[in-house]
Amino acid sequence: MAVGSSNSFDLVVLGGGMGGYAAAFRGSQLGLKVALVEADKIGGTCLHRGCIPTKALIESAEFYARLKKAREFGVTLSGEATVDYAQMARRRDQVVRRMWSGLKSLVAKNHVEYVAGRGRLEGPGRVRVVLDGDDAQPGAGGERLLEATDVILATGSRVKSLPGLVSDGQRIVTSDDVLKADRMPASIIVVGAGAVGVEFASMYHDLGATVTLLEYLPAIVPLEDRDVSRELERSFTRRGIRVVTRARFDPAAVAVEDDGVCLVVGPEGGEAGELRAEQLLVATGRAANVEEIGLETTRVEVERGFVKVDDHLRTKEAHVYAIGDLVGGLMLAHTAAHEGIVAAHTIAGEPIEGIDYDAQPRATFCHPQVASVGLTEQECEARGLRTKIGVMPFQAVGKAIIGGDYEGFAKVIGDAESGDTLGVHLVGPHVTDLIAEASLGALLGATPWEIAMATHPHPSLAEAIGEAAMAVDGRSIHI
Repeated sequence: MAVGSSNSFDLVVLGGGMGGYAAAFRGSQLGLKVALVEADKIGGTCLHRGCIPTKALIESAEFYARLKKAREFGVTLSGEATVDYAQMARRRDQVVRRMWSGLKSLVAKNHVEYVAGRGRLEGPGRVRVVLDGDDAQPGAGGERLLEATDVILATGSRVKSLPGLVSDGQRIVTSDDVLKADRMPASIIVVGAGAVGVEFASMYHDLGATVTLLEYLPAIVPLEDRDVSRELERSFTRRGIRVVTRARFDPAAVAVEDDGVCLVVGPEGGEAGELRAEQLLVATGRAANVEEIGLETTRVEVERGFVKVDDHLRTKEAHVYAIGDLVGGLMLAHTAAHEGIVAAHTIAGEPIEGIDYDAQPRATFCHPQVASVGLTEQECEARGLRTKIGVMPFQAVGKAIIGGDYEGFAKVIGDAESGDTLGVHLVGPHVTDLIAEASLGALLGATPWEIAMATHPHPSLAEAIGEAAMAVDGRSIHI
C-alpha cells in the first residue's frame, strides 16, 4: 500500500462518473486510501447529461400522456391538461441537483479524497492534476502530482455525430443540447434508434411533437431480441411515430433553414423523399474519451477507439485498470458501476468473479419500455444453441389490464439441452423494474423452471415473467 505524503494513495480513480465513484467508494470500503479525480461534477454523464435528466423528462411526458386517459379511469379533470416544458425542465434540473447534493455527501462518508481538476497519467503510477480554482474555474488552482499503487481509468465518453453533420445546438442537436433546453420543438427528426434515440422519440411524441425516427439498420433497438424490436416498431407506428429503417441520407446535405432542417431520406433500395422538421436530433452513439489522458505514457492498448481490458478490467499495463464507456461494450451506467466494483475488489485482493456481460441487464425507457438480460434469439442461433421459448403477452396479465397499459410481452429463452436460461426479454409496462428478477436469476444460474416455480404475487406485472418461464416447458397456466 502507498504510504508517505498526502499525495500518495493506494488507488487513484480518474473520472467521477457512476463507474468511477462506485470504484472509489468500494475501494475505500475495502481499506484502500483512495483519491477520486474529476474535471467536471461528480456523477458524470449519467447524472448531469444522461440517465437522470432524461428519465426526469420522460417521467413528465408519460404523466402527461396518462392524464389524457383520465376519463377511462373515472377521473374528470376540470380543464384540459397542457404541457409547460419550461417547468418540466426546471423539475429535471431540480432532480439532478438533489441527487448531486446527496452524492457529494457520500464522498466524505466513504473517506475518499476528492480532487477537482483534470487529470492525466504520467506513467502507470502517477497522475498529474491541473486543479480547479476556489471558484471552480478550470486550471486556476495550480497542479498536484498524485502517486498511486493502482489507477482506475474511468474517463467516460462524449456524444458523436455523423461525418459532415455538425451540431449547432439549435436546429441540429445532440442529447447534451436537449438536456439543457427549456423549450421543445413542434416537430423533430431523430437519427438513430438505439436506446437514446427511441427514448427521445417516445418522449417528444407523448408531449405532442411530430416525430420521425430514422435507423440505418433493419430494426430499431437493433441490439435487442428481434421480436422486441418488431413489437416496439409496431407500437411506435400505431401511436403515430413515423419509423424508417434501413434509412439512407447524406449527412453533409442536411440543409439548415430559418424555420428548421430539411433532408432527403428513404429506405435502402426504396424511393427517397424530403423530410422537414424544426429540429434534427443526432443520437448515433458515443465516443470514448481516450484522448489527452496520458495513455501514451503506458502500455495500455486501444482498439477501435476503446481501451482493451480483461474480465477483471485489467489493461496491458500492470496496476492500470479501465472501466465504463472507456472500454466500450454495453456502455451502460449500471454496468460501469459493476465494472468499478470488480476492479476495486481485484485491486484490494478480494476474490470476485470477472464481469459476465451476458448477465448484465439492459433497460430502455421508451414507451413501451424495453429490458433484457442474456442472449437474444438471433444470438442463440448464431452460436448454434438449440432453444425452447416461452412468451407471455401483457394483455393476459391482470395487473397490466388494470393499469390500462398492456402492450408487449415477456419472453424467456431456455437451452433445450442443458435446461439453462439463455435470455429474458421484455417489452411493456415497467419492465425496466421487472428485469431485476431476471438479472438475479442470471447471477444465480436459475433455470426457466426455477424462475417459474418462484411464486409471483397476484395481481402483479411480475406474473408475466413467471408465466413465460412456465411456457418454456409448455406449462403456462394463463395462456
